[in-house]
Amino acid sequence: MFHPLTRADLGKTWEDARIYLRPTCFVDRPHELDDACLRIADTMVWFAAWHVSLRDNGAVLSAIVPVAELDDWIAAMPGRLGEAAKAQRAGVARPRGNLQLGERTIRLSEPQLMGIVNVTPDSFSDGGKHVDAGAAIDAGFAMGAAGAAIIDVGGESTRPGAPLIWEGDEIRRIEGVVSALAKGGVAVSIDTRKAAVMEAALAAGAGIVNDISALRYDERAMDVVVQAGCPVVLMHAPSAKSDPHEGGTYAHVLFDVYDMLAERVAACVAAGVDRAKIIVDPGIGFGKGVGDNLALVNGLALFHTLGCPVLFGASRKRMIGALDNEAAADQRLGGTVALNYQAAAQGAQLLRVHDLAENRQALRVWRGLRDAALTS
Repeated sequence: MFHPLTRADLGKTWEDARIYLRPTCFVDRPHELDDACLRIADTMVWFAAWHVSLRDNGAVLSAIVPVAELDDWIAAMPGRLGEAAKAQRAGVARPRGNLQLGERTIRLSEPQLMGIVNVTPDSFSDGGKHVDAGAAIDAGFAMGAAGAAIIDVGGESTRPGAPLIWEGDEIRRIEGVVSALAKGGVAVSIDTRKAAVMEAALAAGAGIVNDISALRYDERAMDVVVQAGCPVVLMHAPSAKSDPHEGGTYAHVLFDVYDMLAERVAACVAAGVDRAKIIVDPGIGFGKGVGDNLALVNGLALFHTLGCPVLFGASRKRMIGALDNEAAADQRLGGTVALNYQAAAQGAQLLRVHDLAENRQALRVWRGLRDAALTS
């Protein structure tokens, strides 16, 4: 239920109150609004207002605040909340720059596609399709040719109920695939939560670690990333144990997920990871129901306040089937494109997908609409 927030409420908060600023009221012709809108990082997305939410003593109060009025609202906040609001505003504005992966430069000023290659027999959508190394390598090169900026290679399924596999088997599955793709000039990400697998993949040529546990599952994972100096994707999952879907209960899913990722970003920076190399992912489908996932999609712009690129991964996921008569995983392309278009419209920099050509086409249409609005 919506509870309106007023500036007077900001001075009556409890000690553990938290503030959240989410870009909203997106505009396609910012040049017509002069100083009445702001840009999300160096993307092609502008917004005219903040959705300001105060989480206080179990309740959430919210207000829509025009960008020109936010300073007045911050002035009404107690010092701690005011500093948090300023940091979040600065996080949205901070340029994300590029990802430099060997000789490959991934520009984050517009959405980029990350192609999924699961070298597994049991992944929820493409399990068994690429379990042969040759097939996986061919698929990776094909995705690159179709428009993928990065290929995300994984050797262990993390679908609900999937068994945990030994790290040696996981390395055996991915090592040759990563090596062949990297030698062929492909930018490779390794999808794993195990330090030994990270080390093997990075040695084979991978340039990014994509960890569904946000470096919580393996106590050595943080050190591996720090020593490698590589970019890392921190994804939200409710559990850092063997089953990442365990314990998905939320008081307010958008803010609960945000708080966990904020804590992990801070932990990584404290450990020596360059903030410019941290990417955040809200973890669509991991320990979350349909309503939770929809709330995260609708509130995705909140994660820009962390000052990191945002990765969005909803390709073929169950929420699409739940909204469309239980459509099977291989019949969820339309829903995937719709969700990715929504994510792009909120400034997401990376979209993790199975179907490259269709999503590439959707992004080209999105870019064409943005260009036309800016130049017409």
